[in-house]
Amino acid sequence: MSWIPGRATSPTRRRSTLRRSVALLRAFRHEQPDPPRFYTALARDSVEQLSGYADLDGALLLDVGGGPGYFRDAFTAAGARYVALDADVGELSGLGEMPPGTVLGSGMALPFRDASLDVCYSSNVLEHVSDPWLMAEEMLRVTRPGGTVFLSYTVWFGPWGGHETAPWHYLGGRRARARYRRKHGREPKNRYGESLFKVTVAEALEWSRRQDLADVVEVLPRYNPAWSWWLLRVPVVRELATWNLALVLRRR
Repeated sequence: MSWIPGRATSPTRRRSTLRRSVALLRAFRHEQPDPPRFYTALARDSVEQLSGYADLDGALLLDVGGGPGYFRDAFTAAGARYVALDADVGELSGLGEMPPGTVLGSGMALPFRDASLDVCYSSNVLEHVSDPWLMAEEMLRVTRPGGTVFLSYTVWFGPWGGHETAPWHYLGGRRARARYRRKHGREPKNRYGESLFKVTVAEALEWSRRQDLADVVEVLPRYNPAWSWWLLRVPVVRELATWNLALVLRRR
């Protein structure tokens, strides 16, 4: 293997500062009370990060789990020809009517031809599908040779692994879900076992080594400052210290 988890290229490392991490953490606090503030900040950061691996100007880009139009606006502003896919029509129309270039479908069976896209992107979706590595393989399938796949997800044993049920997810997903239901009188938005699943760092590293369609460009903790990335090379510790893991692959 030529890649080492947590050892990123210099452009990515330079912009991964503590200030950026703190700003993103503050934005995450507004995910449910103020979605536009949260998703706009995350979309802009995503474009900056992805631009370090792929030329977005004119690229045909699929956003798997694109949701409302915040990411569309950011990627289109960067010059990408943007297509969004989501399994939930409510998510796709969150800002009004679904705009052109939106597709209703499953990430585990992408309705696109083999090798038809320049960039295949997904942010914080993998933990919401029942077969995450089938989705990862589908993303590779639809990306052309030389194209880029950027796949990131919330790590289960990280501080936000249970989403709104955190930190009780450390006692088990079903127990955390039941506690939320008792406290709030309703189910959480992300229901463990139905729309939220346990995905670890170790699984991503194993899949990255097993797949044979792409070269691994980077494996890094997406939101962490660069000085902490070495923790990704320490078993067990990496599961707790990684909020969100990013895999960057280049299709052969």
